[in-house]
Amino acid sequence: MKFPALMILAALMAPAAAQSQTQAPPGEQSVAPYAQGDANAGAEPFKDDRLFKALHGLAGLDRVVAELIRENQADPRTADFFHSSDTVRLHRTLVEQLCYLAGGPCRYTGMSMAQAHAHMGVQTKDFDAVVEHLERALDLEGVPFRDQAKLLAKLAPMKRIMVDQDRN
Repeated sequence: MKFPALMILAALMAPAAAQSQTQAPPGEQSVAPYAQGDANAGAEPFKDDRLFKALHGLAGLDRVVAELIRENQADPRTADFFHSSDTVRLHRTLVEQLCYLAGGPCRYTGMSMAQAHAHMGVQTKDFDAVVEHLERALDLEGVPFRDQAKLLAKLAPMKRIMVDQDRN
């Protein structure tokens, strides 16, 4: 699934408060209203845009996220989590999240990590498989290893929020 970077740019840069929670963006399923804000992204962003540039900007993030979703849907270890999701919304919010955290110009309008992963039953092995896919997608995009490590270090603390400790 390809999303032109310019098409998603407007949605990514729009202030969270300006986006309606009662009407889903085109192609997305409706979700119950929730408090929106950058704090939901799960971490503080980098202070400058060097990582965002190393990820090849919005166009690169669009490709990374598309590949990440494709790999997760194809892998039996993670497919069940991704086949039942709204992939249009997932793609948009993952690009927003990574863009925001990497110091890019985006606002994050998705749910908190706790809300988004509640009742999914994610186990450590599932989380680790998704990280493998993200690393592979970053490799395919040609993101240097040191920049991959910076991004993964920013995302790693979210594991304790996303993994269901009762199922591990």
